[in-house]
Amino acid sequence: MRIGVIGTGRIGAFHTAVLGRHPEVGSLVVTDRDPARAAEIADRTGATAVAGTEALFASGVDAVVIASATASHAELIGRAAAAGVPAFCEKPIAVDLPGTLGALHAVESAGTVLQLGFMRRFDAGYTAARAAVRSGRLGRLHTVRAITSDPAPPPAAYLPLSGGLYRDCLVHDFDILRWVTGREVVEVYATGSDAGPAMFRAADDVDTAAVVLTLDDGVLATATATRCNGAGYDVRMELAGERDTVAVGLADRTPLTSAEPGGPGAPEQPWPGFLERFAPAYEAELHAFVRVARGEAENPCDGWEALAALRIAEACERSRRERRPVRIAEVPVGPAPAAAG
Repeated sequence: MRIGVIGTGRIGAFHTAVLGRHPEVGSLVVTDRDPARAAEIADRTGATAVAGTEALFASGVDAVVIASATASHAELIGRAAAAGVPAFCEKPIAVDLPGTLGALHAVESAGTVLQLGFMRRFDAGYTAARAAVRSGRLGRLHTVRAITSDPAPPPAAYLPLSGGLYRDCLVHDFDILRWVTGREVVEVYATGSDAGPAMFRAADDVDTAAVVLTLDDGVLATATATRCNGAGYDVRMELAGERDTVAVGLADRTPLTSAEPGGPGAPEQPWPGFLERFAPAYEAELHAFVRVARGEAENPCDGWEALAALRIAEACERSRRERRPVRIAEVPVGPAPAAAG
């Protein structure tokens, strides 16, 4: 296979290295708005660097991986669809519903494939938690708690382009909540705080958020996020049922210190960021994409799943601004997505 990678920043460079080691990938073509960066990654991985996306598509790629800036995703998905090329895209498709739906319709009309980069679906802990829920081992599920805490804020210039904390960060929790439980969110009640760095107030964003979510079977979930967790990168999920409780992300690198006398102290090497914490999951999702592009497997996370998570994020933003519970049905867009099960 010949695969093109659009965007060679941190995650794009990681994807290029993974694909360069894949036995079914014969060649790689990379491009970036910074030609020098693309050339450096090409030299490091044995790929070929080209000047721009037109040159990349003209090079005869069999599939593309989109790891460029968020604002370019929807257009590049449409470009891949028009070329009849399977695409893998980092989330989000777009930071708004119309842009997301337009890209999805382009893929649907072309009859091509779009796999979204919700890497937590490929993490061993979340996979085991899903199996525990689906097998009935936990009994009736009653409570889910999800946490995403970044160790430091992103650059100030990124915030106005990100879509905000719910769309950019918590959207991962919304997707994995659906995937692990197999249920749909029907209502949210969200709040947020901009009491941290002033750049969040300047961007009309929040640095910390909390959401209460009601699922369609009555399960209650909470999801919290912050950009200011100095202890390290902390992503966890707890699922409590009538028989048992399981926790995802609770291990020797989790940035937690027990307040109990004699309890465990801070880890020697807490997770510093998302790429280190989820490196195996990122690699697994790309291996899955190669199989999907070769027609050997079903798509494990299509674009309609991203739309479902974005609708939840949109409802949260509305809830925060209007200070009220918001039902997901208040955020209608196109045909209803299939259930996550």
